[in-house]
Amino acid sequence: MRKISSIILALLVGVILWYLFLKPQDYQVNFKAKAIPGTIFETVKAWNQGFDSVSPIRYTSPRHFEQTIFVNDSTHVYEWEIDPIHDSLSAVQVNIKDLHNSLNNRLAVPFADTDFEKGSRKLLLDFNDFLIDHIKNFTVSIEGEEETFSSFCACVQLKTTPEDKAKGMMANYNFLNAILIEKEIKLNGPPFVEVLDWDLENNSLSYNFCNPIIRSERLPDHPDIEYKRIFSKNAIKAVYHGNYITSDRAWYAIWDYAEKNSIPIEKQPLEVFYNNPNMGGNELEWTTEVFMPIKETNE
Repeated sequence: MRKISSIILALLVGVILWYLFLKPQDYQVNFKAKAIPGTIFETVKAWNQGFDSVSPIRYTSPRHFEQTIFVNDSTHVYEWEIDPIHDSLSAVQVNIKDLHNSLNNRLAVPFADTDFEKGSRKLLLDFNDFLIDHIKNFTVSIEGEEETFSSFCACVQLKTTPEDKAKGMMANYNFLNAILIEKEIKLNGPPFVEVLDWDLENNSLSYNFCNPIIRSERLPDHPDIEYKRIFSKNAIKAVYHGNYITSDRAWYAIWDYAEKNSIPIEKQPLEVFYNNPNMGGNELEWTTEVFMPIKETNE
């Protein structure tokens, strides 16, 4: 009997020690969100910028990342775990830890609905409202496999954050057009972006902003303009409607589609833009064709 009592006591002490000192979170919130993991990840990044003090998101994957939120004199770490349920629904688990008051929270949480719990729930309810508003502003549809176009083009190479991709485009749209028009170079299609490097860990994007053109002997010589030929590739195609700032939501949709269908892809999307944002209008009517190249296999 004493042996059994000793075992039970040891287990009880072990559970208490684990709960107080080893358990990875002080509090956990679970909810479902009507979005894929990539969209939730990008929306958390945008929501994170709204706080008075901002710390960069620590990226592991679009389904696992950490957010640091400063609340009064405390530092709260939100560890996000996102599991897709189907194409438009994900299960979200957020493990929350207060770096300065962790032990006090763990002692109080089982016995009362603490301010820490209430504040955490409110923040995540605010996020869910933010997400709901965001997903109303765009649509993505997967079209399946398709060949990309082939064209000679004039390009400006840029490096920005993914969020500033559209700013980079707009800053160079008139510049590129003006130089080509001055030399009477004929355009041969809508402008496009060719992504060279999508660095999620460092939140960095390298890309070419290009205009397809008819090759000419009068091509202007400018140090910021590169002339090249884009060759066609087999790719997965999506159609995105919405502001070009958030067209990368289609990249994640293609990524998810490729994973579900075991299609190896190169995460170097090609985007073709059919509307000029300077003309205004309903953003949900702006159209972007998005292609993610399929990796070539050696047969």
